[in-house]
Amino acid sequence: MGTHRHYGLGLALLGALVLTPDALFMRWSGMNGFQMLGWRGLCMGALFLLAWGLTSKARSRDLPKVLTRAGITVVLCQFFNALLFPMGIGGAPVAPVLLGVATVPVWAALLARLLHNEATPPATWATIAAVLAGITLAITGKGDLALNPGALFGAACGLGVAFALALNFVTLRHAPDLPLLLAIGGGALLAGCTGLAITTPARMTDGNVAAILLTGLVILPLAFFSLSQASRHTAAANVSLLLLLETVLAPIWVWLGTGEAPTPRMLAGGAIVVISLAGFLWHRRQLPIPASPAA
Repeated sequence: MGTHRHYGLGLALLGALVLTPDALFMRWSGMNGFQMLGWRGLCMGALFLLAWGLTSKARSRDLPKVLTRAGITVVLCQFFNALLFPMGIGGAPVAPVLLGVATVPVWAALLARLLHNEATPPATWATIAAVLAGITLAITGKGDLALNPGALFGAACGLGVAFALALNFVTLRHAPDLPLLLAIGGGALLAGCTGLAITTPARMTDGNVAAILLTGLVILPLAFFSLSQASRHTAAANVSLLLLLETVLAPIWVWLGTGEAPTPRMLAGGAIVVISLAGFLWHRRQLPIPASPAA
């Protein structure tokens, strides 16, 4: 039905907005990347698996579905997404990591075309270009993108996160029978166990545990469930575009919570992104309602 398109866009917008204060609570936790990986992965994984156990009416049939190609793909995407982001933030300047992550809608459009022959409308490509320009303006400056091993490592981690997120959204869109809670919960739990093993239990309580628990039990589960569910009702490129709201709004939350004021370039780039996405949403709402759910 045509309402699926608007429903999917609304879910994606909700997920992106819920995710925006995530960086602030990560900063408040005072933890390193692998500590955060451990807490966030274990909490989100346990919550998703508990929700699956309580709500699934076909648990015996769900398990084999996760062992399919689509199921394993989603599990691995969730694992690498959760793993690569803290590795990049912990071992490189933030700017190249965020610039790499900002390519997620490009990967989503390309993968949808290559894997499922799903075309991306010209208006979406135009919005992708405008959003990438805004994010590039927002996070560049002061030599943060100088070519050096740290920047290359950060960019590689960001690109890996973008590819994993895009493949996750594309796969879920074309696997409607895959148990979402079980697949994403399994990947998150695997990532959390990796973080716990590297950090060791003795060091897991270093820092502000309450702040990181809020991200692992509330922000991440609600955001990623909404974004993943949205990918079943609208194109993966649309979900990926709205996800980039987190990239430009997160610094505002950090400013409010820590006093780290954004630069004029960040404000200007963020304005370009927000205006571009608002125009994109308005354009989508003006389109005639199609007879099929291929929004």
